[in-house]
Amino acid sequence: MPDFLQAKLSRRTVLQTATLGAAAIDPALRAAVYAAGSDAPEKKEVKIGFIPLTDCASVVMASVLGFDQKYGVKITPSKEASWAGVRDKLVNSELDMAHVLYGLVYGVHLGLSGPKKDMAVLMTINNNGQGLSLSKKLADKGAVDLSSLVSTMKKEPREYVFAQTFPTGTHAMWLNYWLASGGINPVKDIKSVVVPPPQMVANMRVGNMDGMSVGEPWNHRAIMDGVGISAATSQDVWKDHPEKVLGTTAEFVKKYPNTTRAVMMAVLEASRWIDASLQNKIKMAETVAQKSYINTSVEAINQRILGRYQNGMGKTWDDPNHMKFFNDGVVNFPYLSDGMWFLTQHKRWGLLKQHPDYLGVAKQINQIDLYKQVASAMKISVPKDVLRTSKLMDGVVWDGKDPMKYADSFKIKA
Repeated sequence: MPDFLQAKLSRRTVLQTATLGAAAIDPALRAAVYAAGSDAPEKKEVKIGFIPLTDCASVVMASVLGFDQKYGVKITPSKEASWAGVRDKLVNSELDMAHVLYGLVYGVHLGLSGPKKDMAVLMTINNNGQGLSLSKKLADKGAVDLSSLVSTMKKEPREYVFAQTFPTGTHAMWLNYWLASGGINPVKDIKSVVVPPPQMVANMRVGNMDGMSVGEPWNHRAIMDGVGISAATSQDVWKDHPEKVLGTTAEFVKKYPNTTRAVMMAVLEASRWIDASLQNKIKMAETVAQKSYINTSVEAINQRILGRYQNGMGKTWDDPNHMKFFNDGVVNFPYLSDGMWFLTQHKRWGLLKQHPDYLGVAKQINQIDLYKQVASAMKISVPKDVLRTSKLMDGVVWDGKDPMKYADSFKIKA
């Protein structure tokens, strides 16, 4: 550093600089202050795990488009084989962060799904865009939606097998809620098995399961391959539901706060970029379809990210509630009520034996203050309330205000 800058960087000058704000400072001095340490990312390279799913896109594009470098870090996306693997690598610090199931983070924090470790949800990555598919064999017998599935199961009683992706995860909860809304108890009336997302279509092809709850592009891929049909979408269960999050350990946030903020900014910028135009969405699909990411055809991805749906039996429709990554910042705020909802379902289905401190746990995990800092720096608006109100498919309203009563209110439970 030049002597004149070194002289300028007295303690008093640095304090004055912090007070004035970056816009008022000479660029050379601003660079020197950054290098001196106040805002510089403590860890320059960040390994972020992802599962081959369309909603890994904001993490991938943050790296591919160089948004990470803009904020002083290098994101290395790491393709993982299963959600259990993501869990283990997060807990063991083999991964710094992950594109991860909302309910998985909560399960690890409470020790419901393997090792227990204090966890952090930094931001929501996407809303909507998952699916509930039935096998073509079942559809040929008349089971094409929830009501006809119920009728078919009554007519032909046997062990019906449904796959989801992780016991405390989002797909298990969408499957359970959907089935229970039709009178099917997912704990007693079916066999629920865990299958990693990229293996879903192959397992359906060989007849290992009757249905699956999984993220895209695997529902559309099952239609393209002639082995499955779409019975419902996750947004049919809960419009604008929380899905994947950017997750890490509480230890990482505490040790590397500047790095954490830098990565959040990069992923948020990628999220905004994806939702900015149709052209960006198409470019995203072409990128994540590649072998190093999802490893499928662009056609399996690019229809549903634009809201163009088909059920595999001749019905087509445009869904305005398709997968969204930013939606003017609405998607990304880590509402406490979103995290609490997964806890109510964990209690409902016997994964939690007692009621937890719903709000207390959500406050521990969801990094509201950190998100507000990042959003403010990026001029992204945040909601006034940390709870939000939603109506699910059965007409039941969730607002986070009385989670114990809500969890106990369901007729069908474990």
